[in-house]
Amino acid sequence: MSLFTLASAASIASLSVFTSGADGFDTNTVFLDTGSEVVAFDAQFTPALAEQALSFLAKRTQSPVTHVVVTHPNPDKFGGVAAFQARGAKVVASQATAAALPSVHAYKKAFFVDVAKMFTSETFPALPSVDSTFETTKVMTLKGGTRIELTELGRPGVSGNQTVAYLPAQKALVVGDLVHHGVHAWMEGSVAKGTPEPTLASWASLLDSLAKRYPADTMVYGGRGKSVVLKEAVRAQKEYLVKADALVTRYVADLGNKRAELFGAQAGAHFAALTKTFEAAFPGLGHPSLVTYGVYGLALSKAK
Repeated sequence: MSLFTLASAASIASLSVFTSGADGFDTNTVFLDTGSEVVAFDAQFTPALAEQALSFLAKRTQSPVTHVVVTHPNPDKFGGVAAFQARGAKVVASQATAAALPSVHAYKKAFFVDVAKMFTSETFPALPSVDSTFETTKVMTLKGGTRIELTELGRPGVSGNQTVAYLPAQKALVVGDLVHHGVHAWMEGSVAKGTPEPTLASWASLLDSLAKRYPADTMVYGGRGKSVVLKEAVRAQKEYLVKADALVTRYVADLGNKRAELFGAQAGAHFAALTKTFEAAFPGLGHPSLVTYGVYGLALSKAK
């Protein structure tokens, strides 16, 4: 195959995005279709939601899904991989993500089964297996020449570690939950050690590193929300993180000696109040439930 043909084939690969409903935390699965095979980025929260994503894809292409890349160890990214593996897809993740999966899975299973009671021990998605890992970088060259450049950023952001995928021919960057554009962000932090550890400063630093590494007009596909060019994605997400940090800091400080309530039976009422605070501070942003259920990590870290 000539270099010209390779370049032409790579350039025609297309991207599409499936977004779950609230039952899947409004999570995006990004599909890259080369015309002969598909690579998926993030696998949804459950196999049932993954099947919805695959049905969405089937209406757009007959190409088989050969790989699913997990961008970071949060269950809405890895819980549905069994549905992809049942179709013959191989699961790709960084060594850091693969290492974090067992502890994150156990933490989330305990919550959803014992606290939220949304699942039983038998119905909660099983701990997935990973077929292929890499340490810091991995280049995937697909049929026809389409290239995917995976990079493990190696520092905490929305979770304990982050992988991004750059698609040079499409001038696109898939970043998982590092970017929530037009919607509220999930601020739980890493739970790989059994307690939430939000690191907003590191998250912002990772965004800066992406802005330095890739062209400003690269189209960013985040884990939630709309796609947007990199320059705007970084600006908006960093502004959100700074403002969110200030809002939670103020709320916890105003509690004074009542901050212990954040760890007890009144916690839910406080997180609902914080959600209203965020809605007032960020009018027009979607998915405020992400604050209700995710801000606890940031709030508890400040209350300590």
